[in-house]
Amino acid sequence: MSSSAYVQLVDLAKHFGKVKALDGLSLDIAKGELVALLGPSGCGKTTALRALAGLQVLDHGQMIVDGKDVTYQNANKRGMGMVFQAYSLFPHMTARENVEYGLKLRAHKTSGDKRKARSSELLELVGLSTHAHHYPYQLSGGQQQRVALARALAISPKVLLLDEPLSALDAKVRTQLREEIRRIQMELGTTTLFVTHDQEEALSIADRVGVMRNGQLEQIAAPAELYDRPNTAFVAEFVGLTNPIPGNVSSGTIEILGGVVKTLPGSITSGAGIALVRPESIDVIASKSGNATVFSASFLGATCRLSISLANGTRVTAQLPSPDAIALGAGATVNVALLDLPVFVKAAG
Repeated sequence: MSSSAYVQLVDLAKHFGKVKALDGLSLDIAKGELVALLGPSGCGKTTALRALAGLQVLDHGQMIVDGKDVTYQNANKRGMGMVFQAYSLFPHMTARENVEYGLKLRAHKTSGDKRKARSSELLELVGLSTHAHHYPYQLSGGQQQRVALARALAISPKVLLLDEPLSALDAKVRTQLREEIRRIQMELGTTTLFVTHDQEEALSIADRVGVMRNGQLEQIAAPAELYDRPNTAFVAEFVGLTNPIPGNVSSGTIEILGGVVKTLPGSITSGAGIALVRPESIDVIASKSGNATVFSASFLGATCRLSISLANGTRVTAQLPSPDAIALGAGATVNVALLDLPVFVKAAG
C-alpha cells in the first residue's frame, strides 16, 4: 500500500455466512482521484463502498482516510458524502432544504446565511439554481439525482461515495449526468469512489477502474490500459466484447485468422490457446474472393457490428465505423484479418 494515498483500504474481509463478499481487498486512492469499481453482481464492490461509508462492519481489515484510521469510527464522524441509486430526497423539503440538510446537522458550525450561500453555490454548480424552491415531486429523475449530489457535496466531504447513482435514469439522462458528475468532481477536486455495473460509465469518467471478482481486485488501471491490456482472462472477457478464437501459442505469439499476433502479459506461453480478440481489432474488407461471409449487420449509430461466418464455420463479431460498413450487409463476401494488436490468450478448454 502507498503511504501517500489519501484513502487506503487494507486487506478488507467480510463474510455473509459462507459467502465471501470481501476477501482481502486492498486499494489505494489518491487525493482528488475518481476510482470506479466494476464487476458482476455479488463481487463485493458495494460492500466495499458501504464499509468505507461506515454502513457495513468488517470482519477484518483497516481503512485509512487522510492519514486517520476510520475503521471503527461511526459513519457520521467520517466526513463522507454519499449518493445512492435511489434519490433518497426528503419529499417534504424543497431542493434547497434538501441540500442544506447536512449543514443543519452541523448547526453550531454553520449559520443560516452560510447554509443558504452554500446551497445556492451547489445548486448553481449542478445547474438547478432556478429550481431551489421546487419539491422532489416537481423535479425529473435526473434533477432529483442532481439535488442528491449537491446535498452530498454541501458538507465538503473528505470522500464522495457514489453507489450506482445513475442506474435508475434513462440512457440519455444517464450520459448527461455522468459527464456532469465528472465535471463537478474535477472542478472541486473531491476524492471519489464510484460503484457501477455499467462498463461504459466506469470507463468514460474514472481516472482508474478496478475490476472486482469474488471479493478481490482482479486488476486496477487507467481505462484505456484496462481495456487494451487486460492482465487476466476474466478482465478481458468482462470488460467489453471479445471473440474467442482458437490458435497455437509459441514464443509470445499466437497464430489465428491466417496471421500471427503478439500475446499480452499473463497469457499462456505455449500450446493450444483461445485468443480473446476485440471486435474492433478485426479488419473487414469487401472481396468477391473473400474468406468469410457477413451473416448479419447491426447498425449502432457511429459504428456497425457485423456477425461474420468464416470458411471453417467459426463465427466472429467485428465492429467498424458505420461509413466503412455500408456495403457490408448480410450475405456480403469479405476478407477478414487481424490488426497488429496484442491479444490476451487463455488456455484452451
